[in-house]
Amino acid sequence: MIILPAIDIIEGKAVRLLRGDYDKKTVYSDDPIKLAIAFHMLGADEIHLVDLEGARDGGTPNFDTVEQIVEATELRAEIGGGIRDEETVKKYLDIGVSRVILGTAAVENRPLLRTLAAKYGDRIAVGIDVRDGFAAIKGWKEITNTRLEDLLLELDQMGIKTVICTDISKDGAMSGTNRELYSSLSGKYRMRLIASGGVSSIEDVAALRDMGLYGAIIGKAIYNGAIDLKEALRAAK
Repeated sequence: MIILPAIDIIEGKAVRLLRGDYDKKTVYSDDPIKLAIAFHMLGADEIHLVDLEGARDGGTPNFDTVEQIVEATELRAEIGGGIRDEETVKKYLDIGVSRVILGTAAVENRPLLRTLAAKYGDRIAVGIDVRDGFAAIKGWKEITNTRLEDLLLELDQMGIKTVICTDISKDGAMSGTNRELYSSLSGKYRMRLIASGGVSSIEDVAALRDMGLYGAIIGKAIYNGAIDLKEALRAAK
């Protein structure tokens, strides 16, 4: 299983939100580039980046920060937040991002998703943010009537290779990840499933590994010292 340390970006700074609430923001670093370099030095091979302003408002307000992270490290970077058209996808891929994550666009614009998946293959991933079993969009501000498992089935049939599934209720809460949810999804689809939200202990990492998940994203638990990244990387193997 791969481990992806997370850097969520607002105004060029590394932050974490509590359960997706933009009013409950903690700034952990004024220099996300140095942070990414530190993750790489600790042994990470991949990194999960989110432009939170892009996710909420659309666009790529933190594009320069993402580009600097890609240029400064050899990390395989995936990026999500505000990616709602092919122009933005190409913009990120052109600077060396390994995988682009569609969230709102994947829920609201299936024809676009099909087109991008056919054209770019496994460099297109889908991020599904879940609250009470339904997909949320636009920086988690809107809850849709699209059920998680219905969407996963459609994505599987579409040929999407990688899905990041985030339980909003767990994100940043340091209360443990939703093991029941990921256990129910594991092995059910052909897609590579990455768990996100509330991964806050080595026990969480080991449990997700034993479920056969492809990856786990860890954010706040690394920043506050609850998880040692080196230990998490070892446990994931």
